[in-house]
Amino acid sequence: MPRDVSGLRSFVGLNDYEPRDIGGRLPVALVFTQEARAGLSALGWQAVYRILATDDRFAPERVFFDPKKDGVTSPVSEETNRPLSQFAVVAFSLCFEEDYPRVVSMLSDAGIPPFTNQRPDYPIVIGGGPPAFINPAPLAPFFDMFFVGEAEAGLLDVFSRLHTALLSGIGKHDVLTAEKNAPGIYVPGQSTTPVKRVVAAQDSRRLHDPASSVFISNKSEFKDMLLIEINRGCPYACRFCAAGHVYRPPRQANFDDVWAIIERDHPKKVGLVGTALTDWPPLESLLKRLLDEKIKFSLSSVRADGITDSLLTLLRKSGSRTLTLALEGPSHRLRVAAGKNLDEADFLHAVSLAADHGINHLKVYLIAGWPGETSDDYDELAEFLEQIHAAGRIAKSKKKCIAHMTLAVSCLVPKPFTPMQYAPMASQDDLEAVLGRLRDMVKPFRGVRVDLDNPSRARIQGLLARGDASLAEFVELAAKNGGRLKKALADWPGEGHQFLDRERDKDEIFPWDVIDVGVPKALLYAGWQAYKNGQPGTPCPDDGCASCRRCHFDIGSND
Repeated sequence: MPRDVSGLRSFVGLNDYEPRDIGGRLPVALVFTQEARAGLSALGWQAVYRILATDDRFAPERVFFDPKKDGVTSPVSEETNRPLSQFAVVAFSLCFEEDYPRVVSMLSDAGIPPFTNQRPDYPIVIGGGPPAFINPAPLAPFFDMFFVGEAEAGLLDVFSRLHTALLSGIGKHDVLTAEKNAPGIYVPGQSTTPVKRVVAAQDSRRLHDPASSVFISNKSEFKDMLLIEINRGCPYACRFCAAGHVYRPPRQANFDDVWAIIERDHPKKVGLVGTALTDWPPLESLLKRLLDEKIKFSLSSVRADGITDSLLTLLRKSGSRTLTLALEGPSHRLRVAAGKNLDEADFLHAVSLAADHGINHLKVYLIAGWPGETSDDYDELAEFLEQIHAAGRIAKSKKKCIAHMTLAVSCLVPKPFTPMQYAPMASQDDLEAVLGRLRDMVKPFRGVRVDLDNPSRARIQGLLARGDASLAEFVELAAKNGGRLKKALADWPGEGHQFLDRERDKDEIFPWDVIDVGVPKALLYAGWQAYKNGQPGTPCPDDGCASCRRCHFDIGSND
């Protein structure tokens, strides 16, 4: 697979978007709305690059957001320095709501009208990534079409049809009309909705084509590291987590497939990416083999109940000195209601083992702003932090201790396609109050610092995650204000409270109902009621969808 396509292919540009045969290849701008270091570490975007770069009909070119250039000069590709305005197909990889203004600014800076109703001719602007199938509504006025689902499940077919149409001289309007009801395609205002998310799955348990890095670079966020996807989705389906619901069915990679990727690329370092990596049966076998081959490694996330003496031994041999654990809820009550499925004794045991193995830094994730949380929940957290501090012997002058701990606190953003889609979001005043309490809470604990979320940014993220097409005006304002979301919100004449501050009715129509991710609303609403009643969640069974059927998944047809 190509590491660098410089010199790999040569072609001339499309003048005024006129479809011409360019050596049989169609140039496609693959746009990542963050800086290159983040894009070079983003597996979804790189998976799309791999799909197109390994097909002779396409010449994908990488375009990154560059804060030093964008807003002054037109965004240009890494491969040929061609302006974004010279591509007939511009494909955005969407990751985070706060990046939405960059879509507008990058199009505008390239001289491309950002709104589709101002853009009757080429380019075709395509959106993909999680926002495309979680809630495309706020971005719908800017995109000609969205690809809804997993790239391996038909994205190449979409681009193949675009290749034929564009090089045959077919107009943009006719192309969109032809594509509007294709599998996995959402053309705002034209497609028959809801559009079903397409899934690359031949059975309910195996991840057949794990994503991996195309570019291994010292300029990436994870320097010189080959990232490999170990699993997709999560069987625990915590009630606040979009990944546990949207990426269904949860699937795991095969050991041989993972090792084949490592053998192909001969990396010095490997990063394993996924949710609940300790649930992957071959994990320790793979880590031992990596050590035997003198390949360093790191893990993206682990569950406390998966921490073992042998796993920590392997991590320390590889040089890892940080352990990250997710506590999420401040109290047992809220963790149960959230479906976290966490035994506090397992958590404390993991911390104690980490101290025994000389882990230098413990990072604990916490979420604040839960529906129905009370002062008692945080009283309990203070007591549990004391137990964590003792179990880890944090900042003690001993050989077997954890030197320091970070409590990383984020604000709960109730996301679409989770049971929390029915929940109101905590107000900014309430979030500021609880974050202030957490700041004071850690002060007595030596060696513990707190890293707090920004409540106003979290509320804006919630607005963009849960809003409708009226948010496009807000996104445009933010783009004109240099991406300053808070300033744009003050200037926006719209009303965001309707999207954030009320509990939703059972039968309410949501902006994201134009998409069908495969999880019935009835199941999500039942999860919301279970949360309010403090009932535990039900993880996906080990034997997969066939024995469960709660989501009515029919692998292959995605019905």
